[in-house]
Amino acid sequence: MKKLWLKKLKSFKLAHQFDIDYYLSMSPSERLETMQLLREIVSKFKNGKGRKGLRRAIKIVK
Repeated sequence: MKKLWLKKLKSFKLAHQFDIDYYLSMSPSERLETMQLLREIVSKFKNGKGRKGLRRAIKIVK
C-alpha cells in the first residue's frame, strides 16, 4: 500500500517553493524514478501510446 500525504499551504508561491525544496532534497536517482513513474501514469491515460524512453539531448556549454 502506498503512503499518501498532503501539505496545505497559504499561497501558491509557498506551494511552489515547497515543491522545489522537496524535489531538491531527493537524490538524482529518486528524481529519475519519480519522473519515470509519472511518465508511465501519463502513458496509461494515452492508451499506452507514449514514448518508450527518456529523450536524449546534448547541450554544449562554453
